[in-house]
Amino acid sequence: MSDLAQLSPQHLWQHFAKICSIPHPSKHEEALAQYIVNWAKEKKLHAERDAVGNILIRKPATSGMENRKSVVLQAHLDMVPQKNNDTEHDFEKDPIQTYVDGQWLKARGTTLGADNGIGMASALAVLSDDTLTHGPIEVLLTMTEETGMDGAFGLQPNWLQSEILINTDSETEGEIYMGCAGGVDCITRLPLTREAVPAGNQLFKLSLKGLKGGHSGGDIHLGLGNANKLMARFLATHAKALQIRLLSFNGGTLRNAIPREATVVLSLPAANADALKKAGADYLALLNHELAAVEKNMALLVEPTECGLQALTLDSQSRLIDLINASPNGVVRMSDSVKGVVETSLNVGVVSTEQDHAQVLYLIRSLIDSGKEYVVEVLTSLGELAGAEVNAKGGYPGWQPDPASPVMNLVRESYKKLFDTTPHIMVIHAGLECGLFKRPYPEMDMVSIGPTITGAHSPDEQVHIASVGRYWQLLTQVLKSIPERN
Repeated sequence: MSDLAQLSPQHLWQHFAKICSIPHPSKHEEALAQYIVNWAKEKKLHAERDAVGNILIRKPATSGMENRKSVVLQAHLDMVPQKNNDTEHDFEKDPIQTYVDGQWLKARGTTLGADNGIGMASALAVLSDDTLTHGPIEVLLTMTEETGMDGAFGLQPNWLQSEILINTDSETEGEIYMGCAGGVDCITRLPLTREAVPAGNQLFKLSLKGLKGGHSGGDIHLGLGNANKLMARFLATHAKALQIRLLSFNGGTLRNAIPREATVVLSLPAANADALKKAGADYLALLNHELAAVEKNMALLVEPTECGLQALTLDSQSRLIDLINASPNGVVRMSDSVKGVVETSLNVGVVSTEQDHAQVLYLIRSLIDSGKEYVVEVLTSLGELAGAEVNAKGGYPGWQPDPASPVMNLVRESYKKLFDTTPHIMVIHAGLECGLFKRPYPEMDMVSIGPTITGAHSPDEQVHIASVGRYWQLLTQVLKSIPERN
């Protein structure tokens, strides 16, 4: 953390260092939330929480700015917990270990939490920096955004007093976001039956690892490998020829992270063991050829193992493999109205097997509601063919772009004034909470900005240090330039 103390703007980085020191993975943000509330009260700021745990802090306007429109700065409290397979880290107990690597801040073997920790730190820095000029400020920190937007769903009308909201969850400096995709989870549950492992069979663990992973919205168009899909492809190709009997299939950990690893336990006749190892080596060579531009560190390990499970019956096995292998994944359609932006996508995020069933968890995103509905229908049809039960839940709306947004135009003009260049006005293919905020606050004017973060939702996550400084300059300039109330 000592590296962070040397970075500028100092207020922001000091807050980010503290955020990294307090574990806050999704659904385990309470310690961080309580720290922030206590800190705000020590600063003599108004701080309160709502029924779902969201935090609201208010700071009065600086002298002479009392008649400016009130602004709420919004970030989410949780981070995505992902780590490399060889990294020892308990996200519920251990602090994030950060280090500076040239122009970037990174974490040692885990996600960094710059998504949305930098945004959260910037909001706290605005509260703590009494040299800034601004009108009335509210800071809204929402709970459990990454696994279901719980805080945004629970936000009630009449709690916020502001007319303008600045979301701090964007991940490319120099881009201003005025819209985002909506999403819905789709859960497919496939019944399984089992029987004894055939006599004379040898057990192996097959592990595909080393993929880059990434954000299932912002990175979905990059053609990255999905470990679940790639493992199913191998099994679909070789199961019959090698007389494979599957015992388990587990891959991915979060529905909003592109899966980096997948592991199966299988059995096959001992005489086919060498053929399995050769098939694995050949498949890895094929993947290295196909994905050479985007995946550099893939590994496919074939290791003897032991397992107390019985084998899936051939019928269950073929249904499971075919279900995953046939599942669509990635970009479904590009937008016609916003050039270069994905309209509809899905991520085969998590596959898991239990004694009597398998579950596949998908995250579907779309700029249009009909796009989400279409993919749900596709997965429902696929589930019916496989004999599985399919349920969609947790749907949230997109944020409809408003090209006439006054705050968007203010941010654009402020950026041009500061940096002598015109920022890109964008719609993001990821879930921002703004769409949900529009339900209780339909008249609120909203915009989203942030620093440059790459590799979000993966251990490759990093934040560009200089971009944080530019983001801070923009944020404070916008707050200074907010117009008077009508």
